[in-house]
Amino acid sequence: MTRACVKSLAAVFPGLLAALCSATVFASTDLPTSLAVPGGVAILDVPGDTGRAPAVTFDGNRVMVLPGPAGWRAIVGIPLARAPGAAAIEIRSGNTILTQGFTVAGKAYATQRLKVAPKHVDLSPQDAARVEQEQPRIRTAMATFTDAAPTTMNFVSPVKGPRSSSFGLRRVFNDQPRNPHSGMDIAAPTGTPIFAPAPGKVIETGDFFFNGNSVFIDHGQGLITLYCHLSKIDVAPGTVLKTGDKLGEVGATGRVTGPHLHWGVALNRAFVDPGLFLSASATSAPSLSPTRASPKPSAGAGAP
Repeated sequence: MTRACVKSLAAVFPGLLAALCSATVFASTDLPTSLAVPGGVAILDVPGDTGRAPAVTFDGNRVMVLPGPAGWRAIVGIPLARAPGAAAIEIRSGNTILTQGFTVAGKAYATQRLKVAPKHVDLSPQDAARVEQEQPRIRTAMATFTDAAPTTMNFVSPVKGPRSSSFGLRRVFNDQPRNPHSGMDIAAPTGTPIFAPAPGKVIETGDFFFNGNSVFIDHGQGLITLYCHLSKIDVAPGTVLKTGDKLGEVGATGRVTGPHLHWGVALNRAFVDPGLFLSASATSAPSLSPTRASPKPSAGAGAP
């Protein structure tokens, strides 16, 4: 199709051209594993006009919507804190507002009880103030929603190494419950290269109290990935990455006791299991003892 032809279609049939473009995006997008549990991903067929995606929200947060075989699909991230049972998304298509229900199944995550030095549990006033000051930057990054759909959601592992802590692990420190682990920890020596698991754009970098040197990547439509405890950051906000581009190196910065990568994946501001975005072979590494000294907030570094 010539460029002149494309311009003619855009002028005469804007809706048709949008539909064709969306279909192309969908054809090249691999979906994550659908698992409607706390910390999982629900893939729901939703109604909407041809050529114009409906606006979908879950718990007030905008949700990714992609073309489906017979309409549209909503790719919904379910927070770890979400109780099993009935849930619903809101769908806006033109002047029509619908509510579509779905069920969040239960999932039993392991619990770990640890005795550690009090300093690893209770923050000093200075540290608490620093954490509070970091919250707006983290929340802004996690709330990013760009209209372009992800190129793919079939991720490659950002670093090679065994998983050193399971997603969703619930920890109790000195008999004080803490929020569950919201990412995947991958053990690797300091200096091990970390690569982008899929195309995206860097939207934030920095040194944070809990997560140390960190990188946030926007992959499109509310799909954000987070990389923590880096010894070196090789990118800056605005850097556009391809799959396999180096973004930094493994380290032990932040509140940790040993080098590893904490990798978080979020959909509509909910951290979900990164394993749902990897092939079975990519998640088969053996589990080791956790290496972090204390739990992070529910979003890894205090993100919402």
